[in-house]
Amino acid sequence: MSQDPDHTSAQPTLDQAARQIRHYGLTADPQSVLVMVRLMAAGARLGQAAEAHFGRFGLSTGRYRLLADLEDCGGEKSPSQLAAGLGVSRATVTGLVDGLERDGLVARRPSREDGRASVVVLTARGAQRLREMAPEHFRRLEAVVGGLTEAERGTFLELLERIARGIGELTAE
Repeated sequence: MSQDPDHTSAQPTLDQAARQIRHYGLTADPQSVLVMVRLMAAGARLGQAAEAHFGRFGLSTGRYRLLADLEDCGGEKSPSQLAAGLGVSRATVTGLVDGLERDGLVARRPSREDGRASVVVLTARGAQRLREMAPEHFRRLEAVVGGLTEAERGTFLELLERIARGIGELTAE
């Protein structure tokens, strides 16, 4: 398992979190703060690594997610369904689809249910791109978590779900 060259041992510590909390005269739990600080840092590094990873295949993370979402649902979705499924705006979906359409990986066509609306369709070329990248893509995903046991991965998934439920606290009014 290779190491991330940008990841150094100079991560924030529990003592640093406690000092910072005391500095501001707060009573927050230092461990809770440290978990979130490290999770946000890991998320930023993961986002950068994912962009480099998908760049190998001529894609971005967003473009890959859109293609994979189309493939998972039978190859066709409306832009609003894509936006909801990906957790992004319709404008973001429009930008992603425009680029993927230029590359011949998706196409737009009128909806069969509502001729005024359009749907986005995974093309044969788009499906082929996903097939070609799958072996390396899944090998690399597996390698990222290769240092965890199956039980640890299960626990990690449960913990991620619990943390994800609290993410709204960062944006709540």
